[in-house]
Amino acid sequence: MAETEQPQLYLISPAEIELSIFPDRLAKVLDSVEIACVRLALSTRDEDRIAKIADSLREVTHARDVALVISEHGMLVERLGLDGVHLLDGARSVRHWRKELGTDAIVGSFCGTSRHDGLNAGEAGADYVSLGPVTASALGDGSVADPELFAWWSEVVEVPLVAEGGLNKDIVATLCQTTDFFGVGDEIWSADDPVTALQALTAAFR
Repeated sequence: MAETEQPQLYLISPAEIELSIFPDRLAKVLDSVEIACVRLALSTRDEDRIAKIADSLREVTHARDVALVISEHGMLVERLGLDGVHLLDGARSVRHWRKELGTDAIVGSFCGTSRHDGLNAGEAGADYVSLGPVTASALGDGSVADPELFAWWSEVVEVPLVAEGGLNKDIVATLCQTTDFFGVGDEIWSADDPVTALQALTAAFR
């Protein structure tokens, strides 16, 4: 990524969503700043509940021309009218879901802190690779994606890169020249005012 380009923002939903509250909170964030994509990342495996939440959030995102992808549940993408899938198994199923969903769908892959998995995911057809956590976080296996990994990737690899997991103002300032997207989730949803929290988090490149 060229140094003159600003990273884009990629929102990650809470693992639990209250439908009477969250769609309005999401809409306020989408109306406050340009967002490239929203990921539905629910902990529930109940397909009826997933479908109900996806329908509600799709109305919010698509009204604003923002893509909505879902974690793991690739088989629900077409049924729910979503834009793609975010995979959690590195490069292992990228090729499968690219074939299943076609070239127009978004297929992204979380590769933890592994340069090797990230490269393989890109070669298999991933639209983006997500690396993290970038500071100590519950995401992944306890290891942390070092800023040098992002610097190397930005110099060598063309596949867009998402930094996520444990974002704070300092790490955003460190990575804003070497990542294409910041995957922002609990960092803002746990705040009383997600818009203000997002503005504070991303002040380094705004």
